[in-house]
Amino acid sequence: MFTDPDLHCPCGIHVTDLGQVLVCAASSNTILQLDGEGKKKLATLATERDGLNYPQSVCYNRSTASIIVTHHLSNKILVFKVK
Repeated sequence: MFTDPDLHCPCGIHVTDLGQVLVCAASSNTILQLDGEGKKKLATLATERDGLNYPQSVCYNRSTASIIVTHHLSNKILVFKVK
């Protein structure tokens, strides 16, 4: 089981081609990157400072090296480049 102070109301999840797990947390306005077993946080990829507002779903696009995020309370889709 994974717990973290930055993970409140997890609602969207995506497993990358490399097996890493991306989770969006609506109440904490974060996108977290976890290891392939979902037990260790590798990074916080985006936060409210990056424009997150109740994120609901997350997807990684390997061809553009970006994460795509939808929001519950708006008509916005955000795209973030990642390294």
